[in-house]
Amino acid sequence: MRFPPPTLLIAGFEHLGEARQFLRDLRDRFARFCLELHPGKTRLIEFGRFAAVRRAARGAGKPETFDFLGFTHICAKTGTGRFQVKRITISKRMRAKLKEVKDQLKQRRHEPVPEQGRWLGSVVRGHMAYYAVPGNIRAVRAFRTQVTRHWRAALQSRSQRGYLNWNRMNRLAARWLPPPPHPAPLPRRALPRSHPRQEPSALAAHAGICAGGRPQGRSLPRSPVLPNQTVVAHRRRRDEASSGFRRSA
Repeated sequence: MRFPPPTLLIAGFEHLGEARQFLRDLRDRFARFCLELHPGKTRLIEFGRFAAVRRAARGAGKPETFDFLGFTHICAKTGTGRFQVKRITISKRMRAKLKEVKDQLKQRRHEPVPEQGRWLGSVVRGHMAYYAVPGNIRAVRAFRTQVTRHWRAALQSRSQRGYLNWNRMNRLAARWLPPPPHPAPLPRRALPRSHPRQEPSALAAHAGICAGGRPQGRSLPRSPVLPNQTVVAHRRRRDEASSGFRRSA
């Protein structure tokens, strides 16, 4: 018998009653197929723009957090006091990744330094490409620092006289590891719903797609638009060729 893999589902509701009704309906729906929700991983949390204020009024402390797609989502505020969903790397996943890097460095410690540097550079670059989001730059920099520490320990363990000072280690890290990312600026304001989906400077409208194979006109011209006089001249020569005689100017 084959069981489905565990799936993480997150649903947001404005009212608590709607969330409770959804949870009851979901449990009933799963029970029809002999499935059930994990009791230790299924919960209702108060999260959002007004969660901190409402919980503080009840004396319940800070809003709860949840993990999703490698990030821990937190109710936070920007420097100007506006609400912000802050995403930081899950600490458990970060420790597991650093342990994996440490174990790999023990196996690769006798390889040439350029090969180790290229491999570590790809690891750190891939980590930054996914986790370098606004609000998580400190965790990304900490990951790069810990990778540098593990690399220094692996290089020193190659021999009893393999002491490596930090000046040389920093030069190696600057050469082979990507630099720490800079904090990405947050958007000043969200786009309104009436924002046009097409750039105002576009020359032609979007192509229309219709079911049934009905031919559609070209969405973009194949050649640049000519001036009016040139277009008239082209039309005149085409009419003359079809009629068999040439008109006088």
